Formats: sequence, C-alpha cells, structure tokens
Amino acid sequence: MIYTAIDTFYLTDEQLQNSPSRKDGIDDSTETTLRIYGCDLIQESGILLRLPQAVMATAQVLFHRFYCKKSFARFNVKKVAASCVWLAAKLEECPKKARQVILVFHRMECRRENLPIEHLDPFSKKYSDLKMELSRTERHILKEMGFICHVEHPHKFISNYLATLETPPELRQEAWNLANDSLRTTLCVRFKSEVVACGVVYAAARRFQVPLPENPPWWKAFDAEKSGIDEVCRVLAHLYSLPKAQYIPVCKDGDSFTFSNKSWDSHSQLLPKEVPCSSPPVNGDASVSKAPPAVNVESGESKGAVTNVVLDKLKGWKRSEDESKKNVPVEGEAGEEPTQKSKSERRTEASGDRSRERERERERDRDRIRSRDRDRGRDSDRERDREDVERDRDKVRDRRHRSKDRTKDSGGHLEKSRHHSSRDRDYHSSYSSREKDRYRHH
Repeated sequence: MIYTAIDTFYLTDEQLQNSPSRKDGIDDSTETTLRIYGCDLIQESGILLRLPQAVMATAQVLFHRFYCKKSFARFNVKKVAASCVWLAAKLEECPKKARQVILVFHRMECRRENLPIEHLDPFSKKYSDLKMELSRTERHILKEMGFICHVEHPHKFISNYLATLETPPELRQEAWNLANDSLRTTLCVRFKSEVVACGVVYAAARRFQVPLPENPPWWKAFDAEKSGIDEVCRVLAHLYSLPKAQYIPVCKDGDSFTFSNKSWDSHSQLLPKEVPCSSPPVNGDASVSKAPPAVNVESGESKGAVTNVVLDKLKGWKRSEDESKKNVPVEGEAGEEPTQKSKSERRTEASGDRSRERERERERDRDRIRSRDRDRGRDSDRERDREDVERDRDKVRDRRHRSKDRTKDSGGHLEKSRHHSSRDRDYHSSYSSREKDRYRHH
C-alpha cells in the first residue's frame, strides 16, 4: 500500500501566536472572531449554493491556511471567504459560476448589514470589478498554498473509528456535528485529521456518557495522543462558550464585499474612511480631519446614523468640488494652480468614458441590425412584387394564347360554312334549271 503524505500544512502554537495579523496589531480575540465569522459565511453560502459538506469543509480549511500566512488587515475576510468557496467547489468537482458566488455573497451582506437588497446587474461595471477581485484573490490563495490544495478531513475517519469501537448509532451524528464545528477553529492547521477525529469521538462519547475502552487505551489504536484529544475537547468547549461572531472592521482595503472598491463610483471613496480601521488616517487629508466622528456599525447605534453621516459627507464633498471649480484661476493669472484630479477620479472618468463608448457601439450595432432587417424586408417585398408581376404577365400570355386558339377555330368553321353555302347555291341553281327544261319539254 502506497501512502503519500501530501497534507503537511501544520503549524505550532508559537507560529500561530506570531501570525501576520498579530504583527499588524490585531489581538487574539479579534482574530478568532474573524476566523469564525469567515467560516460562518462559507457555511451559509454553501447552503445557499446547494453545495455538499465536503466543499464547505475544504473551503474552511483553505481559509484558515491562508490567514496563517496573510493578515486580516490586508485582505478582506468577505472576499477571501468567497474566493475559498469558489476554489473549493472546483477542487471537489462541484464547480459553480463566479456569477452565482458573487450574487450569493452580495445578498448575504445586504441581509447581515440590514441594507436594501438591490439587484446586481451582471453587465455593470460593479459586477465586472467584483469578478476581477474574486479571481485575483483566488490567485493569492493558490500562490500562498504553493498550488498544493489537498485537504484531508476528519469525517472519513469517524465512521471507521465508531464501527471499530462498537458505539451506538446516535453517537455518529453527534461526532459528525462536532467535526463540522471544529472547522471554525484552528484545529485543522494544528493537528492531523486522525487526532481531530479521535477528539470529536471522545467528546461525543462524553456527552452521551458512552464508555470507551481504556485498557489498553483506545486512542493508541488510531495513532493519537491523549494530550491532542484533550486539546481538541478544550478548543471545542471554548468555541461553544463564545457568542455569535460579528464582523469587526480591521481591513485597510475596505470592509465591505460589495461597496469597497474605489473604482466603481465617487461615493465609494468615502466609505472606507467612515468605518473605523486599525490604521491611522493619511496625513494631510483635509476631508478626514474635518469630518464628523465616525459611527461604529457594530455598536448599538442605529444604522440610519451611518447613512446620514455618509450623506452629509457626500454633500460637503460636492460643495467643496463646486467651490474649487468656481475658484479655478484663469490662464495667465498669477495664483494658485488648479486642483488636479486624483487618480481614482481619473479612473472613474475613464471607466465612464469606456462605458459610454460601449453603449454607443451597442447602439450602432443595433442600428446596423435594424437596417439589415429593413433591407431584407425591402428585398423580400421587391421579390414579391416581381413574382406578382411575372404571374400577371403569365396570365396575360395565357389569355392571349387562348384567344388566338379561339379565333383560329372560329375562322376554320367560317370557311367551311362558306364552302358549303357555295355548294348549296350551285346545287340549287342546277336543280332549278333542270326543272325549267322539263317543264318546257312538256
């Protein structure tokens, strides 16, 4: 039997304590909450996409492995979760289209943030940017994994272990549920699948008060240690003691899946600044220094306050833009240089011009198609007219031929009648002369 150990991505406790997120100033509790939150997104999206449990388990393991090498402050947890689901569906041979993944995560975010659920047009610039961001994040994940995405889950060991230990059937479902919940923690990057399987079997047996053989210890037969089993049980108990995970904005690149890209519109430029981040604001940014204090989304304050602050910011930005347009000096005057547009504004203008050009091209194509249809209709009408004219001509020719035949027939009859009439005349004249001669002789 050939046994290949491809699943070698395991870290020690010291490496987890010195993770990239800790180096960016994110504490242990925040990182744990964000890990649980990302796994919840993966689980919920897998249910909405009707994916098997193996796909969701693989996506959660890839999610934990990625954030063991990258920081939560540099990669948005929502985008990484979406890319992990998209990649895991391919790995488990249940692929889903990018459009389906994007629409599901967009709808989940609108529901979780109590935002109005708006339709995401697949032909819009916003959707194309989301799709590009999804594929870019997937490339980041593959690069950090070294394109080694093999995952070994503890689920496949549970049935064999329980059958060997001859446990009651209700223990199997409990152990399976514990294995699913263990994927929300870092157990998948700390212990092998055999150890996690033994831990969930032990926890399920303790919950149902099912005795397991201890002389000799049963975990020795499954290549596990008692310390690893105790650690698995401790982590699961800590997981169940935590409240429901809520999103904590720590990412510098935006805290939203749908509304964080700066190249979509000018409104999105203000959204990342409104959400409190761990990084300090850029020096010299007058809009940030003069802005009112940001409202914490996760606190008990109402969501309407957030929208009011954003609207106030937008109004102030438009006023400042109008004033800057009025105060632009005329060429040749000695004064301040006109304010140059930022790169993001140029990009938005360029993207707007491109979209306008695309719309014009589409209109041109539609006009061409309409003109072609009209020409085809005209050609068909002309052909029909020609056919009608030819039919009329054929009818006229047939009538002429028939009239000629009739005249020929009538002419022949006339000649015959004339011939017969002359004969009759001769006969009558000869008969009359003979009668006269007879009378004379008598």
